[in-house]
Amino acid sequence: MSTPVLTRPSGLTRLAQELLPVLYQHRLLTAEQLTRLLRPSATTSRYVRRQLQQLKTHGLADATCRRNRAGELLWYITPLGADTVEAGRELPPRAYRITDQAAASTLQEHTLAINDTALAFVEHARRRGDECGPLSWDMEVAHRVRDGNTRSADEAWLTPDAVLHYTHTTDSGERMLLDFFLEVDRATMNVARLAAKLHAYARYATYIPQPAPGTRHHAGGLVQEAWRERYRAFPRLLLVLTGAPSHTLATRALDLRALAAADPRLQRAAAQLRAGITSLELLTRHGPFADIVTPLLGPDTPTTVLLPAPAVPA
Repeated sequence: MSTPVLTRPSGLTRLAQELLPVLYQHRLLTAEQLTRLLRPSATTSRYVRRQLQQLKTHGLADATCRRNRAGELLWYITPLGADTVEAGRELPPRAYRITDQAAASTLQEHTLAINDTALAFVEHARRRGDECGPLSWDMEVAHRVRDGNTRSADEAWLTPDAVLHYTHTTDSGERMLLDFFLEVDRATMNVARLAAKLHAYARYATYIPQPAPGTRHHAGGLVQEAWRERYRAFPRLLLVLTGAPSHTLATRALDLRALAAADPRLQRAAAQLRAGITSLELLTRHGPFADIVTPLLGPDTPTTVLLPAPAVPA
């Protein structure tokens, strides 16, 4: 996917214009991440840093200090910068806008890890000749899920860390348009709570919206799962582990598989839900089409992010 270029504000270079929609869409990035996205052949991030400073001078972007790395800056778009992107109408407007407080909060590392996960897909796509670019993922896209017994407002929504779009060309020349739900776990969440998030994906995979009280479905209307309004096929779910030693992440993966095996809703959704677990290190080192993903359901034989559909017991 090419990067939209806005009408050039006075004094901005082309690269500075390219930086703005990326900052708008992905919330918080390092200069090194932005260099890998937009100038992958560069040997340093010096030029990107100069353009970021130019955006800051124009009031279009700002930076905050990374909490656990003294001297490193994290960049984000300002309200003026967001208005500039939205005025260009190249991207759908976002309800969420990052604030100075959010940029400096404890969510820094999680946001950076989500963008590192997507970057692994982008860089692998370049090497393979696949399609996945700087704007091929969206952060925290809300999906409505409201069962009849839902009481909590939080339980009415499924919000993946990111939704990523990837066009993969197979060795035989077939083009596959793939969507992924990305969940990034930095080993900070209780495993049972993480399993509950996976349960929510199973719920969304089988969720059929019911008519509002006092109304009926139109005669002859097609009753189908809500996700079919947004996706060609149900997105593959990729849980990416990071933030701890490899043996700790391996233990978390085992625990999650055990909890998934004991979850009746996950088992019932097995035909629709292709879900797998890997680590950010493996994804970055080997790419998504190596056998680095352990299925969440069924046999634990490593596979690729394509995640063949699990066998459903008769």
